[in-house]
Amino acid sequence: MITTINPADGTTLAAYQAMTPAQIEQAVVQGSAAAAAWGRTAVENRLEALTRLAAHLRSESARLAALITAEMGKPIKEAEGEIEKSAITAEYYAANGGAILADEEVPVDGVRAWVAYEPVGLVLAVMPWNFPAWQVFRFAVPTLAAGNGVLLKHSPNVTGFALELEKVFVAAGFPEHLVTTLLVEEPEVPATIEGLIADDRIAAVTLTGSNRAGAAVGAAAGRASKRSVLELGGSDAFVVLADADLEAAAAAAVRARFANSGQSCVCAKRFIVEAAVADEFIDRFVLGVKALAVGDPSDREVAVGPLARDDLRVALQRQVDESVAAGAVLVAGGGSIDGPGYYFEPTVLTGTAPGMPAFDEETFGPLAAVAVAADVEEAITLANATQYGLGLSIWTGSPTRGVEVARRITSGAAFVNAVVASDPRLPFGGTKRSGYGRELAAAGIREFTNTRTYWVA
Repeated sequence: MITTINPADGTTLAAYQAMTPAQIEQAVVQGSAAAAAWGRTAVENRLEALTRLAAHLRSESARLAALITAEMGKPIKEAEGEIEKSAITAEYYAANGGAILADEEVPVDGVRAWVAYEPVGLVLAVMPWNFPAWQVFRFAVPTLAAGNGVLLKHSPNVTGFALELEKVFVAAGFPEHLVTTLLVEEPEVPATIEGLIADDRIAAVTLTGSNRAGAAVGAAAGRASKRSVLELGGSDAFVVLADADLEAAAAAAVRARFANSGQSCVCAKRFIVEAAVADEFIDRFVLGVKALAVGDPSDREVAVGPLARDDLRVALQRQVDESVAAGAVLVAGGGSIDGPGYYFEPTVLTGTAPGMPAFDEETFGPLAAVAVAADVEEAITLANATQYGLGLSIWTGSPTRGVEVARRITSGAAFVNAVVASDPRLPFGGTKRSGYGRELAAAGIREFTNTRTYWVA
């Protein structure tokens, strides 16, 4: 049995019966057949379905957003934004998918040669709870546009929303069984996923989640010689140089860390500030953090809701306590909030450095780690002092200088004078222990295609 809990008050929302092995087998049979038929559907018809999907998402936005808020505690305005971003992505691929997937003629004397991007079949997706809609649509929209099917194993605490996803695609006019949600009890997940990856009817796999889960999925995909995309953890650096607009940087830092109550792989987590402006930046940043409204995520004025699960609070408290014991200074927050629900105070630690959990580990909640760098060279060294490589934000009065600094720091994306974000027009993904492969843009739609060469004499 799979049970969902409202993290705002700890009450049970619903219970769902897990699938039997026979039901999972039936889902694979039906999904494989649906994917094969969909792959033979004309591209223009596939893209028309995306236009309908965008319209349907907007018509159902209030209901879907409320379900996200109930199951994982996302502030309601952010949940609505997640649905809108998914609709925008569907529209992007509806407008641009045809050109991206079109055959590419290659001039070769005496023959006709071209490159085609053809569907691969049924793709297994293992998805997390922190963006229940966006992270699924970010993968599924381009994958469906390319002519594939989706077998979705979502996180158990958003099971209600995962089941709604099936209905959303059918309501938008996609064939039944093209997108299928699997309900698997947690103890059975590793063996079930490994078995599916080995199954010849599964063409590829994508996972967004922890490094441990990513290592297991990547290894299983390697054994099966199947394509995989992994979007794993992150500990993004937010670098503030001495010539930055501190008012703008501090305001952006609050948004960058505490959006989604800090539960995001691509949140800024380590704030690395040049010493010349560190005191002023920290003062402004802490003032902004203390002004954040914490509470019921269904309240439209609330900026920070509960953590999705109580064990996440426990992990965050350990990271705070061990970092303070190692020399970090607590300047805001620092612990759980009394009462029902899984709330944690928006927290800021200063004086952090490599060797402290708040700096070295991925922190998944409302905790910001501030480190002071003597100069630009030390800022670059500190930014690179991580096993992760997802996003990077540089703040400076000289955008040209910001790009120069960014080129010396390893990440999958670099933003100058802006908060790191994903956009359907640009590839998204990481490097180092943040994973490999890309979602979104042309790279995302082609990840799960057979790049096929044709040579006709």
